[in-house]
Amino acid sequence: MNFQLDLIKDKVEFFEAASLQDLEKKINVQIENNQAIMLRVRSVSHQMTAVDGRIIYSAAVHFSADV
Repeated sequence: MNFQLDLIKDKVEFFEAASLQDLEKKINVQIENNQAIMLRVRSVSHQMTAVDGRIIYSAAVHFSADV
């Protein structure tokens, strides 16, 4: 039996929250999780959108093994 592990080199995750504090908490939790598999933050892109009178904060975080 041949057992082979492939390393994750790049990964992009998307987050959404009703407040900046909640968005930051979600991202920080995932940063800690991804550090366990040797991924570091390469870039963060974020934006705010108003939908039906509500403000929604979103972010895309690019994790990479070769930072």
